[in-house]
Amino acid sequence: MARRPLRVAESDVPANRRRGGELRVTLSPKTVGCTSGFAGVLRLASGEHVTEHYHPYSEEFLHVVSGRLEVALDGGLVPLGAGDSLYVPINVRHRVVNAGDDEAHVVFHLSPLAPRPELGHVDTEEPLDPSAPGPAVDG
Repeated sequence: MARRPLRVAESDVPANRRRGGELRVTLSPKTVGCTSGFAGVLRLASGEHVTEHYHPYSEEFLHVVSGRLEVALDGGLVPLGAGDSLYVPINVRHRVVNAGDDEAHVVFHLSPLAPRPELGHVDTEEPLDPSAPGPAVDG
């Protein structure tokens, strides 16, 4: 059996725009065969946002590489800048907005995996492109 690669370039993964921005799941059961979670990158142009949702099975970890964000968490607003990290607990509604003039670049990780990929996200706001599939994380 051929071993999957352990290194994945951002450009190797198609962008998902269902909920807004340009989200790429780089490390996942699908890309590298991992079993404990998934990770990737998000790029948001100035004024762009990711629609509100929550994760019933996973904690989410965000790290801002560049740019300025405002993250709505269950009614509160958390400002983030380059070098800041944010923990989003299981079941906490969140919406991510680029509040700056430049593109925001974010690294994210979610863990543990949901029992099935379609259970991993619950939209609480209409996705920007509801006909598009969610990010592909399953193997």
